Amino acid sequence: MQFSDLSLRAEIQRAVAEQGYTTPTPIQQQAIPAVLAGHDLMATAQTGTGKTAGFTLPILQRLSAAANDKLSRVARMPRVLVLTPTRELAIQVEESVRTYGKYLPVNSLAVFGGVGINPQIAHLRRGVDILVATPGRLLDHVQQKTVDLSAIEIFVLDEADRMLDMGFIRDIRKIIALLPKNRQNLLFSATFSPEIRELAAGLLHQPVSVDVAPRNTAAETVVQKVIECNREQKKDLLKHLFESRSLHQVLVFARTKHGADALARTLDKAGIKAAAIHGDKSQGARTRVLSEFKEGKLAALVATDIAARGIDIDALPYVINYELPNVPEDYVHRIGRTGRAGMEGEAISLVCHDERPQLKDIEKLIKRTLERLEIAGFEPAAVAAPRPAPQPRPPRKPAAAGKPAGARNASPRQQRHSGSRHR
Repeated sequence: MQFSDLSLRAEIQRAVAEQGYTTPTPIQQQAIPAVLAGHDLMATAQTGTGKTAGFTLPILQRLSAAANDKLSRVARMPRVLVLTPTRELAIQVEESVRTYGKYLPVNSLAVFGGVGINPQIAHLRRGVDILVATPGRLLDHVQQKTVDLSAIEIFVLDEADRMLDMGFIRDIRKIIALLPKNRQNLLFSATFSPEIRELAAGLLHQPVSVDVAPRNTAAETVVQKVIECNREQKKDLLKHLFESRSLHQVLVFARTKHGADALARTLDKAGIKAAAIHGDKSQGARTRVLSEFKEGKLAALVATDIAARGIDIDALPYVINYELPNVPEDYVHRIGRTGRAGMEGEAISLVCHDERPQLKDIEKLIKRTLERLEIAGFEPAAVAAPRPAPQPRPPRKPAAAGKPAGARNASPRQQRHSGSRHR
């Protein structure tokens, strides 16, 4: 099948061809006709399968085919709402809309937190056809009455599994309650847990089901390897991998925000250009770092699981798990960042003694034993070294007369909030 076989407008086919695509992916082959026919859709698709184009292309076709495509903008009411779990994914989806809709009279906007709301309000006042949003910021706009969702014709819930993982279920239900009853619903998820199926049952009406990959399988285009090592060897081993294999444009996963920052600093000091991306970074900083990584200016991008959602680089060659995730499904999401668009990728996991239970859970989930590599000089010890004992706290000085010990040592902030409840 070719894109020319999908009955898409010439303007959309032209934009697709300019991106170098001629053959639709399996998710696109199945989803595009279903969406064009007006059906609700429940799609299981791994990261990197082309699912974003799988819904943006037919949505653009449906909007541009309608006679009133400009009337909605005059009324300043969006006709399509795409809900995403993270700002990075919102940006990615809206970029996809602009890329494929560049020859169409369709207007789009991404709204998300972490940036000023006033420019978004100004854009919404000018009118938007396709609104891409994260739940929290969308509800901010609803509360301020700067957006009207009563004319939504198509509602897309993207990465629904991550939405639930991040605790957005209540926000999602609030948003759904604001939408008109007669609309088309498209739900995309990498996995379908019982909670997702319950959500889908209340959202979708006689949906077409599309499943392009067995549940919780890792991408076939990704070569997966494990290097077992001692915990204290990990930083040196990571530097060795970069230097010995001349690695470049590597997405490195750390478990915590603090760990991501520390690891990026370690690599930078070793002459390996690196930066960290996580939820505590400002939106400007995250956008800048992601842009530098995509342009090849950074050898390594150190990320936490949530921040990595929405990183969309077709030719990303390597993922390194500096630390394994606690949830085995997150391993599948992580390695799905590489091996995209039919290209091969490599995922390397550095596993110390403490992480062997997580590795066992991952191998059970993906139903395969991962290849072990041995790197000379980094062989693991037979038993794990004990974790460093926490340093003893210095003894407290005697409290001043008439003053409680806790109050004497409290910070001004603690004293100010003493006995009060604060967030």
